[in-house]
Amino acid sequence: MKYRLLAGGSVLVLTAALSACSPSSGPDAANGDGRTTVDVWLMRDSVSTQFQKEFTADFEKRHPDIDVKIQIQEWDGIGQKITAALASNDAPDVIEAGNTQVAQYAESGGLLDLTDRTDELNGEDWLRGLAEPGAFEGRQYGIPYYAANRVVVYRTDLFERAGVDAAGIKTREQWIDATTELNKGGTQGIYLPGQMWYALAGFVWDEGGDLATESGGTWSGTLDTPEALRGMAFYERLQALGKGPKDSDEDDPPQAEVMAQGQVAQVISTPGGANVIAEHNPELKGKLAFFPIPGRTADTPGAVFTGGSDLVVPAAAAHPDAAVTFIEELTGDTWQKKLAVAMSYVPNRTSLAAAVAGDPGAAAMAVGAANGHATPNTPGWAAVEAENPIKDYMTAVLTGGDAAQEAAKASRDITRAMNAGS
Repeated sequence: MKYRLLAGGSVLVLTAALSACSPSSGPDAANGDGRTTVDVWLMRDSVSTQFQKEFTADFEKRHPDIDVKIQIQEWDGIGQKITAALASNDAPDVIEAGNTQVAQYAESGGLLDLTDRTDELNGEDWLRGLAEPGAFEGRQYGIPYYAANRVVVYRTDLFERAGVDAAGIKTREQWIDATTELNKGGTQGIYLPGQMWYALAGFVWDEGGDLATESGGTWSGTLDTPEALRGMAFYERLQALGKGPKDSDEDDPPQAEVMAQGQVAQVISTPGGANVIAEHNPELKGKLAFFPIPGRTADTPGAVFTGGSDLVVPAAAAHPDAAVTFIEELTGDTWQKKLAVAMSYVPNRTSLAAAVAGDPGAAAMAVGAANGHATPNTPGWAAVEAENPIKDYMTAVLTGGDAAQEAAKASRDITRAMNAGS
């Protein structure tokens, strides 16, 4: 998935592609001394150079019969590269894939079924937003690696001036009240563009709705259900409290640049967006903080789209057992905690959330990740994102269109796109 969580998903800016040489060839890819080489593709920015060095040294010490060869890939164009690798006899042993991409690779038959190994890979408390899209037709192909999701990035000085305590914003209604208060005195309480559809999805999930559902092997868009319409109604209320454009998303114009201009109190972004804001306006350094997107009730954070990655093993991998051993180490307690701290990611399991308690942005993400969701788990969803009738639907409603009628139209468009290849 293209994760742009920085300005979305993603900096985090996770966007996608892999430039690398071919993996080691031969039936055992040995070094001539009986050792096995496990070939791994990891994505740009998923690990730092230092983390990679430390992990590799520790892994090879703990597993003296396995060498690790990690190739860093670029996100741009990665889908085609992985598809080609899976169809070849020269695939790497482990591939990092965007969590929403796993279903399409599994459908092709190119991935190893890891269902029987989920216990040894700590599957009991994986983040749902990583685990669910890593499964296909009831079988587990993707092993959760790390997550990132949106939070509220806010100006501490503007909140203080308005007398608003961010710690007291636990529900959506409290968020509306606080944002209304922040609008006084020339401040824009929130900058929310009209087509931030991942944020809309969270509100829809909060209401018990979904973007699409499956029945009898056929997917149908469901933006016209009462639950989804309530989610859109809340988006409309929140968006009206700012001056965000109704016909574009967070990249047009880049919302970090808008907030850097000095009068915006809040945006919905990944925590990395704060770094971009401060780069554009150094005076805001130290004045940006985070809180989880509020939910309908105080005891449950707002639902969020969980972006991030899963690790998969190609069916053609030369060393599947070594590949699983590699995944077990990288996704285990020790290195998940270290990865979360080093990269400000959310660990792959809810029980490890405390690892990022000292990182305010990552800690806020971890709270939301506990109520994380994924887009519909089907290869057909890629066609929906390519066309994206959800954005058109949002603009139509925000500019005065009848919500029910526009939702019905968008649902029909989603249904058509999702089933076009079936």
